[in-house]
Amino acid sequence: MGKKRIIKKAEDSAPEISQKGRPSISSRKRFSRGLVHILSTYNNTIITITDEQGNVILSNSSGRSGFHGSKKGTPYAATKAAEFLADQSRDLGITDIDVRIKGVGSGRESALRVFGQRGFVIHSIKDATPIPHGHPRLVKPRRV
Repeated sequence: MGKKRIIKKAEDSAPEISQKGRPSISSRKRFSRGLVHILSTYNNTIITITDEQGNVILSNSSGRSGFHGSKKGTPYAATKAAEFLADQSRDLGITDIDVRIKGVGSGRESALRVFGQRGFVIHSIKDATPIPHGHPRLVKPRRV
């Protein structure tokens, strides 16, 4: 039984507020180019769309798309998360994208394929998966 949010409409007021307290998509700034960051792990796939300066515009994940447990790491879950973001970014006017992929999960390819199928112009694809170097000292072999 918390307080109810009352929004007064006026000519000079701020953009309308959606249920979650964020401005609606129609009132956001228009973009023409964006960066798509795909982080694919064994357990989840997180997709983020940023502007050229790195400011987050949209974000979604397999878990947020309604998948639970081990189903979050599947290519199908990554496809559904990417489809939602592709539609949202199309509404914002994004047509040209650069893609950065990080991680070794199974949702990498399928999430990238969605953006190509939806008519986005993909300028570059960069694999930013970190490569380990310099490891701890190996265990000595056992003497019997």
